[in-house]
Amino acid sequence: MTMRRLPLLIATGLFALGATAALAGGSTAPFQQYEPDPALKTASKSNLEGRVRHACTVVQARLTSATEASLERPCGCYARQTLRSLDASEIEAYRATGYFNDTARAKALAALDSCKLQRPV
Repeated sequence: MTMRRLPLLIATGLFALGATAALAGGSTAPFQQYEPDPALKTASKSNLEGRVRHACTVVQARLTSATEASLERPCGCYARQTLRSLDASEIEAYRATGYFNDTARAKALAALDSCKLQRPV
């Protein structure tokens, strides 16, 4: 690769990275080829809390390079606060899709902040 192409390659990579981050952070469209776990539809509220807590520990461990075990308490805080703040329609939307809708996402982000967890990109 010539030295003249390097800046163009870097700029293209940064542009693609920025576009991906914007889509991941702001898109509410259903995820392509994603099928939620059918067990969500009948899961108890405590089961939902466990699922949210587990997802939190996995994501936060990747974001912070911490162990999942060290994140159990803060992610438990996050899961409890998030699910307590959701209304019935938001919980039903989560059961149907497997992810939080716009209004639930705002509440989940507030819970992340309250429990001193890092926000995903």
